[in-house]
Amino acid sequence: MQMDNVTFGVTMLVCGMGGTILTLWIMSLVMTALGKIFPYKKEED
Repeated sequence: MQMDNVTFGVTMLVCGMGGTILTLWIMSLVMTALGKIFPYKKEED
């Protein structure tokens, strides 16, 4: 089955945007986990 250019373009758009949002979500989970593992401590004078 052949896809026309519009269908292929929309498919690539959805996969690209979905992959980007998924990657950003995973990175935010990693940053949250690292923040809990290594909490910020204020320096004492």
